[in-house]
Amino acid sequence: MTVYIGIDWSEKKHDLCFLNQVGEVQQYLKIEHSPNGFVEVDKARERLGIGRGECVIGIETHHNLLVDYLIEEGYERIYVLAPNAVKSAQGRYRQSGAKSDAQDARLIADMLRTDAGKYHAWVADSGLTRQIRAQISLIDYLNKAIWQMGNRLRAALLRYYPAALEIFSSLDGPLSLAWIIAYPTPAAGQELSYVDFQDFLRQHRHKQPQKWARCYARLQKAQTHASEAIVEVYAQEARLLAQMMLEMVRTKAHLMAELDQKYRQHPHCAIYQSLPGAGAYLEPALLAMLGDDRQRFPSPGSLQALAGTCPVTKQSGKTRYVTFRRACDHEFRQIVQQWAKLSIQRSPWAAGYYEMVRPHCTSENEAYRKVANRWLEILWRLWQDRTPYNEQKHLSAHARRMLPKS
Repeated sequence: MTVYIGIDWSEKKHDLCFLNQVGEVQQYLKIEHSPNGFVEVDKARERLGIGRGECVIGIETHHNLLVDYLIEEGYERIYVLAPNAVKSAQGRYRQSGAKSDAQDARLIADMLRTDAGKYHAWVADSGLTRQIRAQISLIDYLNKAIWQMGNRLRAALLRYYPAALEIFSSLDGPLSLAWIIAYPTPAAGQELSYVDFQDFLRQHRHKQPQKWARCYARLQKAQTHASEAIVEVYAQEARLLAQMMLEMVRTKAHLMAELDQKYRQHPHCAIYQSLPGAGAYLEPALLAMLGDDRQRFPSPGSLQALAGTCPVTKQSGKTRYVTFRRACDHEFRQIVQQWAKLSIQRSPWAAGYYEMVRPHCTSENEAYRKVANRWLEILWRLWQDRTPYNEQKHLSAHARRMLPKS
């Protein structure tokens, strides 16, 4: 006997509904998000007299300890339903708008009972792939935090010490941040002799001595001075922000080194290393997004839809229009769009395709999405066949397709 189990999850507790094959509720269950709560799922199943292989489980996320527990316990038929799909089906039982967690669990179970053929059972990625995905997520968080804090630091420096923005090439580099920590005021910087300035650069391993004189000249040029009260307030803020940013920049560098080590151990590494323009961060990021299960994306279109690179077509009667796809994995879209942008510098095919579509696009981002959309179609084929990308082979095949048909 097949039993369908819908799970409405949350941080502290989970609501479960057990349905039989004709849609009758066998049991409602509420469990804590704890080891003891997870065991209650097994106990409820045993009370119903069903085996693990007879359970079909639906939940709206796979990033959950409960899912990890179910997989380890031998539940193989676990389906991850898109939250938008569940939300769209809310009117299946009620039109009033009223809802409860137990009813949401029942809805998920019933969607599996009636529409199981539309979904693919979740297959967990290898431990190495999950580690890479977790590190990519953390690095992405640090990138955003560094960017936000850098904007705040830049605003503070513009208020009282604009010369600090011009001394070195980038504000978020370790050298610039160390400078602000050591010399947070205009007076402290201008009092520094050239010999001491050189010692500072050597201490922080600046490896371009031919630029030192120019950096020092930027520091010594005439500056607009703020009042002492303003300098005192903003210098304290700038120094604190620089200290926090420097710690995050160093942590990010350490994580990138760890990520590279893990990535090179992955059996699919060669596929992503062959992608033009992807580089040290985007290569493992793409690997983490696609995962290990080749059935997870049965067609290029499913991958393109998740990344949001393909538009949405809406048609009713004689009305038909194409619109921007908003429902997607926004992190994935950012990754593939960045890859498309960088690939234009490295791939003749990508550069040619960009030049072809750009005049028909309203923005640079739209053109990059079109390039990314084509790249995902290529990547899907490489991923399915487990073969690296070959630019010359691709160009030759493209040229053959362009020949007039006889």
